[in-house]
Amino acid sequence: MAVFKILVLLLSLSCFCQAQLSPTFYDQTCPNALSTIRSSIRTAISRERRMAASLIRLHFHDCFVNGCDASIMLVATPTMESERDSLANFQSARGFEVIDQAKSAVESVCPGVVSCADIIAVAARDASEYVGGPRYAVKVGRRDSTAAFRAIADSGDLPSFSASLDTLSDLFLRKGLNTRDLVALSGAHTLGQAQCSTFRDRLYDNSSDIDVGFSSTRKRRCPANGGDTTLAPLDQVTPNSFDNNYYRNLMQKKGLLTSDQVLFGTGASTDSIVTEYSRNPSRFASDFAAAMIKMGDIQTLTGSDGQIRRICSAVN
Repeated sequence: MAVFKILVLLLSLSCFCQAQLSPTFYDQTCPNALSTIRSSIRTAISRERRMAASLIRLHFHDCFVNGCDASIMLVATPTMESERDSLANFQSARGFEVIDQAKSAVESVCPGVVSCADIIAVAARDASEYVGGPRYAVKVGRRDSTAAFRAIADSGDLPSFSASLDTLSDLFLRKGLNTRDLVALSGAHTLGQAQCSTFRDRLYDNSSDIDVGFSSTRKRRCPANGGDTTLAPLDQVTPNSFDNNYYRNLMQKKGLLTSDQVLFGTGASTDSIVTEYSRNPSRFASDFAAAMIKMGDIQTLTGSDGQIRRICSAVN
């Protein structure tokens, strides 16, 4: 009986270990998985450099809604609402077709092995690196959800462009991410573009936390009335390169979104982190990588939970 109990314990520990995420998860089952994803992602970004920012954001929006489970990829059905249609994602989340293409490429090499959730996580890393960001070891082994969670997406689990620092801090804390993670991950806004409707109020509310010249320049493409979907780069200087210019912008009151500028100038603890990253790009890069890895651990499905979807847009 004692021997039997020991065997059961060892078996349970073995199963527990197998269920954990690891950079080597596919080394035996699909050794070419990560290189196949990488090739597909690089091709997509070479066609449209803005896609790098979109893929990083897609990973963020997936992980913050019920965990990193590719639920954001699911298309609506008669019995399920899609996260794509949530307020934070509708007509703004992008890159779905790029993930679909990467999935198709991996399926041709290793059918039924690699999850869409892992592809999203790897794609975000590959996108970051392609435009100058850090290369880090992505942990893989996630499985895909069998449902989408639009109600959660609409309930405040995705940060608003007008969020206060307290709101952002509380949200990140609920996801197991600290203040440094918040500031580091916000640095992804060194890339990409935003719609006029997300920063118009900041330009026209006569606040003292915005540079006058910066506001005047941005108003040219974002009138007080109309032009809601007109795009503007989050960082005017190097909009398609991963660097630390985002933090320099904040120190000059040139953060485009309210949720960006609240990270600096309030006397909060984030001020010193922004200053540090503005002066030390290597520290920003390493902290960004660490925060991305940490974010990728949020509420993952492993082991026998969930499934490996055949296509990313639908449950098997």
